[in-house]
Amino acid sequence: MSFTWISSYWPLLLTGAWQTVSLLVISVVFGFVIAIGLAFAQVSGGRLTRLLARGYCTFFRGTPLLIQLWLLYYGVGSLLPMIPGIRQSLFWPILREGFFFAAVSFTLNYAAYEAEVLRGALLAVPKGELEAGRAFGLSPWKLTRRIWLPRAIRIALPTIAGEIVMQLKATPLAFTVTVMDLYAVANKVRQDTLLVYEPLLVVTVFYLALTAVIARVFRGFEAQVPVRR
Repeated sequence: MSFTWISSYWPLLLTGAWQTVSLLVISVVFGFVIAIGLAFAQVSGGRLTRLLARGYCTFFRGTPLLIQLWLLYYGVGSLLPMIPGIRQSLFWPILREGFFFAAVSFTLNYAAYEAEVLRGALLAVPKGELEAGRAFGLSPWKLTRRIWLPRAIRIALPTIAGEIVMQLKATPLAFTVTVMDLYAVANKVRQDTLLVYEPLLVVTVFYLALTAVIARVFRGFEAQVPVRR
């Protein structure tokens, strides 16, 4: 095996790694915010709200992420230039890039999975803790912000860590919509040098290292805030 190509491709490898991490962070952060709303909609929303939230989760969890990505990129992406003035707007440099559609697709998909995790965690919070908060005179908003949601997140921490790792392993799909992530760089190296295993091994090491970092961070959180059931 030969890894001499790294000296020539390391700037591109760094760029690809940055793209991969950016997709992961954007989709997890914004997806988690959406997931909180979806989870509460299913647990304490009205009938229509629950139905819409469940339909959202069912659609995005029941269809392949690759299809969702292609529907956005090749479907919505092909319609955007037809909107009057969109090409002259400040947002066009962002909207024309595959990275934008990958980030949106990954965010919506992650939100659906995380919403189900949080829904189960919200239902797992002991009712006595919520009743105690009400007894202290907490408003529904304060009860949710100070007791219900933090307690649910603590319960769901191990599962959240697993979902983030799964999201990380889904990022190579961005390669299919022209995003130059780390896997796309490995594919370019393969095409340029005819080396197959070496670029993939570099990508594998990167993903293993990032997974280890994620696991360590969440283990630290769990150690600081032990979950009591």
